[in-house]
Amino acid sequence: MALDLNKTDLYRLLGVGEDATEKELVKAYRKAALKCHPDKNPDNPDAANEFQRLSKALEILSDVAARAAYDKTRKAKKAAEERHKVLDSKRKKFKEDLEARERASQDQKADDFRAQRNLEAEIERLRKQGSSLLEQEQEYLKEQLKKDREEAIKNIQKNTKANKEEEISTVSPKLKVTWSAEKRDDSNGGYSHGMLRAMLGKYGEVSALVISGTKNGRAIVEYKSPRAADMAFKSERGLQENPLTLKWLSGKPETPTYETVSLSHSDASPQMPSFPTESDSVSFTAVPEKPKQTSFIPKTSHERDFESLVLMKMRQAEERKRLIEQMQKEDEES
Repeated sequence: MALDLNKTDLYRLLGVGEDATEKELVKAYRKAALKCHPDKNPDNPDAANEFQRLSKALEILSDVAARAAYDKTRKAKKAAEERHKVLDSKRKKFKEDLEARERASQDQKADDFRAQRNLEAEIERLRKQGSSLLEQEQEYLKEQLKKDREEAIKNIQKNTKANKEEEISTVSPKLKVTWSAEKRDDSNGGYSHGMLRAMLGKYGEVSALVISGTKNGRAIVEYKSPRAADMAFKSERGLQENPLTLKWLSGKPETPTYETVSLSHSDASPQMPSFPTESDSVSFTAVPEKPKQTSFIPKTSHERDFESLVLMKMRQAEERKRLIEQMQKEDEES
């Protein structure tokens, strides 16, 4: 989308004042460009256009000649706006006649025409020559985005390798969260990602929170602990003026509450296997077998516990992937 300089205030677009230095322009551009970059906003179709508008604004304002030409046309536009403001209600009906008389002034018309042509010439020169500052900033953005991706990968790997959880579960507890929100409501019914995470995080650690990108008023939350998910399901109601509705998707506990119960290995139910810890004493009773040619070393309780944890983590990662695919499928069907 082309940048209409007659309708766009480049200073306001970058969020700087008219006397901003080149250093201030670069700082403002970095902040805005990193926020709206297409790589960070894959679901926003306007992200690429907004990024190009910011780049063009930096390109013009960082060049002395182009900025001077732009300032001149901008000043003329502001003067016209000020003249329009002083018109009272009785004189507004004569606005078109006044503008016609102003356009009849050949000297003013010639000056405006030359200023516009000068601005177009400077922009064309920038297009052909390129802006070294803009190229440097775009290269900086690439490096910054690369670092962000690497950091995100490290965080995912760190979470995947974590060897402690509040409770070990083969099925991740997930809840579907819905609320009232109009289709084009930018506030999404008053609920942001941070607000939902704060509300739902009161009951325990949240592994993942996915808000629908195509349909307002929908989200899926995954807890690390079935107990935390059960507490949120029973207690969380959200905002009074726009309450939340929570429904189980998976991992719903069979018992209504979770209490800390000490069980010996002999009392544990077959349906609820217990995992040995360092404080548990586990004994093995040898069973006579026929002599074999080969022998093996049985795995220790720590090795079996580690393998169980790794398998559980792999299953949870697959569950998160299916969670996102489920949300996308439901959005497409609806």
